Amino acid sequence: MERFVPIVHTVLAVFTIVELGLTASLVSPGWWWSASTPSFMLFNSIWSLLVLAYVALTPMYAIKLYHNIVSLVVLWITTIFWFAGSIALAVWYGSPQCHGNTWCGVAQAAIAFGFFIWAMFTFLAVIETLRFRRGSTAAGPHTTV
Repeated sequence: MERFVPIVHTVLAVFTIVELGLTASLVSPGWWWSASTPSFMLFNSIWSLLVLAYVALTPMYAIKLYHNIVSLVVLWITTIFWFAGSIALAVWYGSPQCHGNTWCGVAQAAIAFGFFIWAMFTFLAVIETLRFRRGSTAAGPHTTV
């Protein structure tokens, strides 16, 4: 399963950038108000890009800065953030019919991408947990022991 990690990193980066755009649109001043839930999802997107930079790039370019336990902790924290944020956004928004409403479509897309991102971070966290339990001390989340 570790061979899929670089692919998941790439897809996750693309999905997170899409989610960043969607949630930025939801909290933009063009709409009449901004709730805290879409703002939290915007934070999740920015946080996730930073986590991805650490987890995916640090083992390749700055090995001395990479620590397995830090990677494990930030992946699980990010997984919890995405689960909580996606559930909160789905509950906050509900499931109305959009009928061509742009804001409605953006909110529904943000919810869907949020759950996809949560699933991918869960995959990465589980892989990193299994690596950690095996006692792998190799730098990088996608090295095989």
